[in-house]
Amino acid sequence: MGNFVLLDWIRIFLILVLIYSAYIDLRTFRLPDAITLPLILSGLLLNGFSHLGFISFQDSIIGAVLGYISLWLLNLLYRLVKKQDGIGMGDAKLLAALGAWFGWYTLPSLLLIASLSGLIGGFIWLQWNKQNHRSAFPFGPFLAIAGIIELLWPQTLQTLLLSKLA
Repeated sequence: MGNFVLLDWIRIFLILVLIYSAYIDLRTFRLPDAITLPLILSGLLLNGFSHLGFISFQDSIIGAVLGYISLWLLNLLYRLVKKQDGIGMGDAKLLAALGAWFGWYTLPSLLLIASLSGLIGGFIWLQWNKQNHRSAFPFGPFLAIAGIIELLWPQTLQTLLLSKLA
């Protein structure tokens, strides 16, 4: 089996895991460690010990650490202001996994895509479930969408933004 075919299977695996994690989060409002931690580890292993990696091992480690810390800090700030959690740590682990797979430099675009799709999707979710704007909704599916977009169309956001500036 050639490298190209194997890389396609790796991409299919990642897409299926992201879809499954989005489904679990939609149903339970949880992203289990049994999904997120192996996803982090597999991203680190693929990029660190395989010639098929997407990025350097160093970028993978930095991406995992910054992905987790960024949402952990955001939640900490929210907790200090509102005295309750604003985002689950499963979401932080999923962003860490995406950082491990795609690198630290994709984190801003992943968060922007997830936030914009989450804004639209969250409004639809709340309307569909007849809840008010203070009700919680899962963010993991939107991180999964952003991850799939990054996997299939790398650096889409940068390309769109830079083409408008040129």
